[in-house]
Amino acid sequence: MSQAQILVLGAIAGLTIFIGLPVGRIGTLPAAASAFLTATATGILLFLLWDVLSAGVEPVEAALTAAAVDHSGSWSRFAWLAALLGAGFVAGLMSLVYFDELIARRRRRAGPQSVGAAIAFEEARSARILTPAQSLSLMIATGIGLHNFSEGLAIGQSAAAGEISLALVLIIGFGLHNATEGFGIVGPFAGSQHRPSWGFLLLAGLIGGGPTFFGTLIGQAWVSDALSVAFLALAAGSILYVVIELLDVCRRLGRKRLVAWGIVLGLTLGFATDFVLVAAGA
Repeated sequence: MSQAQILVLGAIAGLTIFIGLPVGRIGTLPAAASAFLTATATGILLFLLWDVLSAGVEPVEAALTAAAVDHSGSWSRFAWLAALLGAGFVAGLMSLVYFDELIARRRRRAGPQSVGAAIAFEEARSARILTPAQSLSLMIATGIGLHNFSEGLAIGQSAAAGEISLALVLIIGFGLHNATEGFGIVGPFAGSQHRPSWGFLLLAGLIGGGPTFFGTLIGQAWVSDALSVAFLALAAGSILYVVIELLDVCRRLGRKRLVAWGIVLGLTLGFATDFVLVAAGA
């Protein structure tokens, strides 16, 4: 299989994220449906947080084992990878904290809090300020995009090593996995009075799914544990912030029983697609 074919398939694996995005155009939903969909999105992201952290910690633990147990590696390599993991995690988390504070300050300056929701939305749009749902949605897309970049690295590195069958399995598995992530991106709109435009959904999908292609491209040319750890750590920090925000949304929506079932469903979808990769030997 040629390099161009691998790149095309890598792009397809990332762009399956668009399958779930049109759900955001449904519009205002009953409170129960909003709570359930938001909770499902939270469950998917909770799985991604676990998946990203476990993948990021793995090479750090391997370096520690090589240095402390097998005596075949250096402590400096372990320290370097551990520092990358910690710094990337903090950067991914705190950058979204500061970004959200910046958007909130701009939103407050755009108009008084007492105006109606529709008027506030129009003022925010005319002032080119993201609404709360748009802001959170783009944060989710960013965290998923960082995660998908690392998935693309895995596809590209497998292809570069001549393991074409493994690369194809990864493409299929990641494609199925990414199809559920679109629901996570539009989750904040479940309780919003305003639907995202098709242009916004296109942007969010490209931010979330596009990095798979670039990860595949770089992975074919350059194999690097450090790069993979750095992007996984950034993704983990970003996803943690989004999970905190979505849990707050779920709390305000009430419906504890529905929220719990929604989180269970999201986690189940995440692990089910992950089990496809495990069953295939990836």
